Amino acid sequence: MKYRLIDQKYKFMSFFDTDTGAYLRTGILDKNGKDTGRDPFMGSFPNLIDVGIMGHCIHGKTGLCAKAGIGCYQSGLMVEKPNMRLEDFSWIAKQCRHKSNQFALGGRGDPDQHEDFEQILQICKENDIVPNFTTSGYGMNTEIADICKKYCGAIAVSWYRSDYTINAIKTLIAAKVKTNVHYVLGNNTIDEAIRRLKANDFPQGINAVIFLLHKPAGQGTCENVLDVKDPRVEQFFHEVDNLHPFKVGLDSCSVPGVIRFCKHILPQSLDTCEGARFSCYIDSDLTMLPCSFDQKKQYAVKLNPLTIEEGWNGTVFDRFRKRLKTACPGCRHQELCKGGCSLFPEIVFCDKDKKVNRFDDIKDKGEKDDE
Repeated sequence: MKYRLIDQKYKFMSFFDTDTGAYLRTGILDKNGKDTGRDPFMGSFPNLIDVGIMGHCIHGKTGLCAKAGIGCYQSGLMVEKPNMRLEDFSWIAKQCRHKSNQFALGGRGDPDQHEDFEQILQICKENDIVPNFTTSGYGMNTEIADICKKYCGAIAVSWYRSDYTINAIKTLIAAKVKTNVHYVLGNNTIDEAIRRLKANDFPQGINAVIFLLHKPAGQGTCENVLDVKDPRVEQFFHEVDNLHPFKVGLDSCSVPGVIRFCKHILPQSLDTCEGARFSCYIDSDLTMLPCSFDQKKQYAVKLNPLTIEEGWNGTVFDRFRKRLKTACPGCRHQELCKGGCSLFPEIVFCDKDKKVNRFDDIKDKGEKDDE
């Protein structure tokens, strides 16, 4: 199914194909409906919502993340909260019908292990929302894969370097599910990433490898954050720039690196941080954040009785947006990059001196945040 969303407030249109996942957003439209070529800064409602349906990780005690060299940014080993209730998920989905295109299901653990997993996917379908999710693959089986084929867009398997990683990928591909690999890129994994890209050494049949920058959130460490001056960083982006038998993607946190090091990627294909602009995160306890990596809850809005739309247009999210609007004044890449990550300046692939004091203290005195 293909459908169009018209944002009357910010004067643009977006188009989404539920079968292929293709998404297109116009520039700001003038009074005659002509595209001005200027990108809209934000939408009046999030197009994509990361919904943290998992409050805890049932595999946490096995230490899967740690064994794979990945520090769980949601602190899945340490935080034990109830999973999102089915009625809460339904409450979210009904608000998003014909406003949001996709849900990225996540949280502290594998979404496919939620006790109401299939019902959650059914609710998405009833509200014309395409669900996607990332899994460790540890609990993946043919039954779950068949459910994914019925309801989901793409499924990502985290690169945990284990037999169950490969088995999950094979199971999903056999079920004809569009399957991606999510690869966390840090000091401890970049050498492997370069080697595998050079050799095209990822499982045959995958749709794409998506590289996600390691962030010092949750159990993530500052020691594992990559430095833009590390020659391996430039080498990695050089390999990304080459052709591969699979698609190669990067999270929006990597846009400053693409701008700096890649020569063959069209600027029009880049989209920097969409937090509080076109996307947001909702935790299992109905706490809404511009980004799931805000584990300190600096920009938290508590939903119910507040609606998603009320939280989206409130002062807390406006504070986050203001950081993106005012970052790096005078930089010729500001429109495309917007200063990179607002939460962790240390991960931004830019000159060190440019990363210091990129933001003013922009919270107005006396400003009252949403409760």
